[in-house]
Amino acid sequence: MTDSPAPSPSGPQHPDVHDPEVLRERALAALLTARERTGLLTDSVDDHELTAQHSPLMSPLVWDLAHIGNQEELWLLRGVAGREAMRPEIDGLYDAFEHPRASRPSLPLLAPAEARSYASEVRGRALDVLESTPLGDRPLVRSGFVFGMIAQHEQQHDETMLITHQLRSGPAALTAPEPPRATEAATLVPEVLVPGGPFTMGTSTEPWALDNERPAHRREVPGFFIDTAPVTCGAYRAFVEDGGYAEQHWWAPEGWAMVRDHALTAPLFWHRDAGQWLRRRFGVTEPVPADEPVLHVSWYEADAYARWAGRRLPTEAEWEKAARHDPASGRSRRYPWGDEDPTPERANLGQRHLRPAPAGAYPAGRAPSGAGQLIGDVWEWTSSDFQPYPGFAPFPYREYSEVFFGPEHKVLRGGSFAVDAVACRGTFRNWDLPVRRQIFSGFRTARDM
Repeated sequence: MTDSPAPSPSGPQHPDVHDPEVLRERALAALLTARERTGLLTDSVDDHELTAQHSPLMSPLVWDLAHIGNQEELWLLRGVAGREAMRPEIDGLYDAFEHPRASRPSLPLLAPAEARSYASEVRGRALDVLESTPLGDRPLVRSGFVFGMIAQHEQQHDETMLITHQLRSGPAALTAPEPPRATEAATLVPEVLVPGGPFTMGTSTEPWALDNERPAHRREVPGFFIDTAPVTCGAYRAFVEDGGYAEQHWWAPEGWAMVRDHALTAPLFWHRDAGQWLRRRFGVTEPVPADEPVLHVSWYEADAYARWAGRRLPTEAEWEKAARHDPASGRSRRYPWGDEDPTPERANLGQRHLRPAPAGAYPAGRAPSGAGQLIGDVWEWTSSDFQPYPGFAPFPYREYSEVFFGPEHKVLRGGSFAVDAVACRGTFRNWDLPVRRQIFSGFRTARDM
């Protein structure tokens, strides 16, 4: 694959990119939606559960709550409005780079009532700032970027808190309706062909795109086949039952060491009982559904399955081409289905459901390539390391992306049922360590043409 830093003029324009007042309304709606979800995730458990650390991999829920308020104060009240710090003494407590997650319970954190009050007071002032700030030429506020960034930040922490809910023990604290059935599953072809050729990757026009999504640039990608839907639990179970976790030759060396060190035999939260595979999902134990995309697998597990299946993980560029490229027009769409925002008929997003939909659901969300469920349901591991695009410039701070670039982190694409639409688009890039299993991660496979 080759790339060029010259952006293509064929990239999509956000429908509201030139209308500051519409963007202001969108920012208000995004902030309110995020705060409603934060309330659901923190009000559904008692104070003891809010302050407990349910896993050393995660923060106490009360830390996330106050951190959300602190970041909003830093960027909107101090950064945009130039106001004095409300509580400067807590900045260090809620600096994610200063304190690793495992150590956060030992910090003098705000108590639940105090954290709620602080976040609420910040929000009230922030909405005044949104209403009064011209969305003009300053890079931070142009097109409402910083307000969109803060809405995305809160939704990303809401996803983190949902992971904590999955890791906690005890009865279910959250409920949601079931996702739609896959009405066309019986006729779903297993893979689709994406022809070779150039396409526009990334964006230079999406107003709230983060720095690692920029700039738009041209990529040349050879033809390849990619799974029509994410790999299902049923397909992954075949790998498990074929001795996949006992055969070293399927695994990268570091992955095999992980399997041996932790005695892994199946995805996280799976266990075998009375001859059947069961899983724990948000406090409920249930049979593993064969037709649902597999969840809670690390990059190493995804890579091993792909080798076992005689395939491979797609590169990040292949994934984005399959998701965004429209061969009829030669342009890249904002989303697989077009430039319109996500709807419940197109994608499983926003914690609307507490599980992925069966493979083959959401036919209205398919890409021109024929691949489906590329947005929502499960984060999808790719084979690519997290690296900057040609012409990358950090904004508004290095620590969002730049400090994570390199071979240590693998790219995930597409979002999951736990991701809100404001923090998910065809260009959005997620990244994590290849050992991570607690995240809402799955994958699909590819092969050369």
